[in-house]
Order: sequence, then structure tokens, then C-alpha cells
Amino acid sequence: MSSARTGPATARRARRVERRARADYTGGVYGSMLAASVVIGAGSLGSFPRAELVLLLLLTGVVFWIAHVHAQLFGARLAQQALDRRVVLHVCHDEWPIVKAAVPPAAAVAVSPLLGLDVQGAFWLALSVAVAGQVGWSVAAARRAGASRRLVAVTASVNLLLGLLIISFKIVLKH
Repeated sequence: MSSARTGPATARRARRVERRARADYTGGVYGSMLAASVVIGAGSLGSFPRAELVLLLLLTGVVFWIAHVHAQLFGARLAQQALDRRVVLHVCHDEWPIVKAAVPPAAAVAVSPLLGLDVQGAFWLALSVAVAGQVGWSVAAARRAGASRRLVAVTASVNLLLGLLIISFKIVLKH
């Protein structure tokens, strides 16, 4: 009787481990860069800049997630296999890190008043969190892929440089 109880649980754990082993962090890196770009472009929001930036970050993440799901399903997958519910859900799940990457910068903006930050401070905090997320996602991807420490450091450095490039755009655009 005890093996009957552990059977489905063990199978679920095995599926979870397998999903993690083949996890793709591309969407997380991309979503973090997207969030940083949204912050850069959101220099002149209306009456409620914090609320508008939170919504802009989250909704942009969702729109790009939908675009990536659509591209995967009707660009690459349709030619290779018939679409069914399982395939659609799989692609939706695989592309979800794009949305997940928008959450930390949005949360940073939301809590910025508690930290005593003005609107510009909130923008800088969100931008910093997005860049940190971009670096974090790339490091997680490299580690999951079994990369050497040197390669992990290289991917972190490249993503940090890309993030600093985005930050330099903010400085140049003076938002």
C-alpha cells in the first residue's frame, strides 16, 4: 500500500527533475532585458508613474510572452508536429520566464515608496533589479547547462555589460 502512495509522488518528482534538467532560461534573460528597456522608455509617465510603470512592466511581459508563444506554436512547432493541448501548454510553460522576469522590477517599483525613494529612485531601482535579474538568469542557465566556472563568469560578465549598456542609454536619454 505504501508503494502505491509513493508511486505517483515519485513519478511527479521525476517529471519535475526532468523539466528542471531541460529548463531553458532564455526567456528569463530576454524578459529581464525587456524589463530594463521598458524602464528606459518609461521616462514620462502620467499622474501615477509608479502604478503605471508596474502595469507597463507586467503587461509588456505578458504581451511578449504571448508573442513568443505564438511564434513558437505557429512558427517552429506547426511545421514539426500537430498542435494539441499538451503542446500548447508546454510552450506556454517554456516561455513563462519572460513574464516572471518582469515581476521583480515591478515589485521594486511597488515597494519603492516604503524605501523612501522618489519616482526617479524607483526607476533606478527597477532598472538595477532588471539588470541583476538578467545576470542571474544567465548564470542559472550556464550552471544548469554544466558550464565551467570560467564560462559562468563569462556569461555573467557579458550580461552585466549588456545591462550597463542599457543603463548608459538611460543616462544619455536623461529620463
